Parts: sequence; structure tokens; C-alpha cells
Amino acid sequence: MTETANARKIAFATFVRRALDEARATRAWSGTEVSRRTGVSRQTINRWVRGDWASDPEAERVVAFCEGLGLDRATAFTALGWDRQNAAHRAGATPPPMDPDVQALLRRLVDPEVSDAEKFHIRETIRYLAYRPTLPIAASNRGKRVG
Repeated sequence: MTETANARKIAFATFVRRALDEARATRAWSGTEVSRRTGVSRQTINRWVRGDWASDPEAERVVAFCEGLGLDRATAFTALGWDRQNAAHRAGATPPPMDPDVQALLRRLVDPEVSDAEKFHIRETIRYLAYRPTLPIAASNRGKRVG
């Protein structure tokens, strides 16, 4: 294994380990819960932590892991040594523009002036909305006036 490949594995393993530690500390998520929320199997996550992979992780899985934990995929791509153009190609099309309200919430989550308690409530509200069952279209239009 080349020195560069080994350094990339160590950097990505460190990124994944920190993400898991953060999920445990701030959200009380187990490894199983991280796997469920990200769609990346526990075996894959464990291989990433150990640096036990022969070829680069699939970009789609890296993106899913990052999105499920609310992490910047560019940080993961940097750890893997992927340049931006190559990373964008690996991950598919560029993501759709983000809603301004969601951007505002994300800014609050990284703002050191916002209390941990408020960040917890923001995350719990987002989590509730993200995983609640979708309302039927007819039910969501009942209260609207027509004409």
C-alpha cells in the first residue's frame, strides 16, 4: 500500500470515527441507529473505521453517510483525497438548492453562541419532521379554500 493511500485511509477513518462519536454524544445514537439513519450498513461503517477497504468507498454511500448525520460531504471527500471536480462526478449531479429556512437552521446548529439545549431541540424537531409519515394529499388540502 502506498503512503498516500494509507494516509487517506487514516484520514477517512478519523472522519468517520469523529462523526460516530458526535452522533453518540449529541444524539445518543448507537451504531445501529447511525446505520438506519444513513442507509449505510454497519459492516461498511466498521470497515471505514478500520481503514479496511481495498478500493475507494462508493461516493453514494459517503454522501448518504454525510447527509444522514448532517455533515459536509466536502470534508469527507477531502479526507479521501478526492478533488472537487472528481467528487462531484462521483456523487452524481450537484444537489438542489437548499431552502433558506433550512440554511438558517444549519447556521444555528454550528453557531457557538447557540446553546446546546437549543441545538438539541432544533435537531429533534428536524428529526421528527424528517421521519414522520407523509400526510395524504387530500388531508393536507382540507383546510384550504377553493375559489
